[in-house]
Amino acid sequence: MTQRRSDHGYREETEADDLEWEDHVMATVAGEVRRRRKELRWSAQDLADRCEEIGYPIPRNVIANMESGRRAVLPLVEVMVLAKALRMSPISLIYPVGYVDKVRQLPYEDPQPAWDALQWFTGDESAEDATDYMLDHFLAHDLELRSALAAVESEDYERWKVRTAPNRVQREAAERALTRYADQAADAKYELGRHRDAIREAGGTPPRLPSPLADIDPPDTELTEEIDF
Repeated sequence: MTQRRSDHGYREETEADDLEWEDHVMATVAGEVRRRRKELRWSAQDLADRCEEIGYPIPRNVIANMESGRRAVLPLVEVMVLAKALRMSPISLIYPVGYVDKVRQLPYEDPQPAWDALQWFTGDESAEDATDYMLDHFLAHDLELRSALAAVESEDYERWKVRTAPNRVQREAAERALTRYADQAADAKYELGRHRDAIREAGGTPPRLPSPLADIDPPDTELTEEIDF
């Protein structure tokens, strides 16, 4: 693969092996910082000022050296602060999908589509050799949480329609819908509780539940988890 220096690190024109993997990663981040900064019509000093406002100063000359490839290191904390200052997600600096076609995900690996690398990094696509499934539990928990909230909200709405129906026909229709959504809410709560149990069994602490779903956990669960933590 060949690459050439651009706003996004290196394009295909020189041998990619000429770049060490860590240099390739830093060049990609630096290129996206430069692209986004120009998009916002900011100078390097403007970006430095915003980093200082966040509480982690990154001087203008450091930003300039990073963008030009003269800087040897790029700490993770700076990626986080730069992303906040540039009003974007940190992952979009590391894997700028839409602006870079392929990236080198790890040393000695062929370039991969940026979208695939991003999904690997965020855990949306499990690594083949993964043995820690806590993130999977949390992703499943989030999906079931959304389903449970939607079902509970629909159940509450249909219950209101039953109370306020102006005639028998509309009331009976609302009662049928209420039964349907009540069943969906019960199923969703059961699944959510199952994922919360899986998180606990794996040694983790599940997220705090919103008040409409607070009845899923036993009454003393939250206190026990706080003491254990």
